[in-house]
Amino acid sequence: MSNPFVLFSSPHLLALLLLVVTSLLLYAFRHRLQRSPRNKKILRYTLAAILAGSEAVLDIWNITEGTWSPKYTLPLELCSLTLLLSIIMLLSKSRLLYEILFFAGIGGALQALITPNLGYPFPHIRFYQFFAAHILIILASLYMTWIENYRPTWKSIGLTMIFLNVAALLVGITDYYVGANYMFLMHKPSTASILDWLGPYPVYLLAEEGIALLIFTIMLLLFFVIPEKISRTGKSRDHSAI
Repeated sequence: MSNPFVLFSSPHLLALLLLVVTSLLLYAFRHRLQRSPRNKKILRYTLAAILAGSEAVLDIWNITEGTWSPKYTLPLELCSLTLLLSIIMLLSKSRLLYEILFFAGIGGALQALITPNLGYPFPHIRFYQFFAAHILIILASLYMTWIENYRPTWKSIGLTMIFLNVAALLVGITDYYVGANYMFLMHKPSTASILDWLGPYPVYLLAEEGIALLIFTIMLLLFFVIPEKISRTGKSRDHSAI
């Protein structure tokens, strides 16, 4: 391709800005949405429908372009798995899936958005599909957090790590038999990514485990533990002043 995707180009930065803006809007209108069961349901089903639509667009494009292949286009990347599970979570309001997707979905999609493994620049349809899908994966878990008031726990991190390792085992077996590289279990991606900093194969796979655990811990601290501690401290001071 004559004009490949450029990391941190203007379209890339605008896509990241879109994630920030939509997340802030979701947070800003959380109380209004919480007071309206009808609007909550509409938004929840809309997110699920657009997620499903983004995956359908990808499959249709691969088929029409003649690029569909079990080696490259099965939904076995981490973000593909979390996208499909996010749809189920939104439709079923599953707390179990939420505990996994808050960490695996947000963490995986955010990394993909910052360092996309994408060969198509703006305004290619794959550019739109890629960023829409990954932004929506994050918004799905943020919706369940801010609107439905779901909360992960420290045990959720352990559950997520188990999920990731079981998924990696099953995907790795598939990679071996079909000659694929889903989840980059066989080698690093051809485009720039965080894996470039983590050493050669298979060292980067072990490094990913530690980084994932660290990121999930930081997410729990920043989203829940620290804010709740600050809130309790503020309430204690208010009571003491009375």
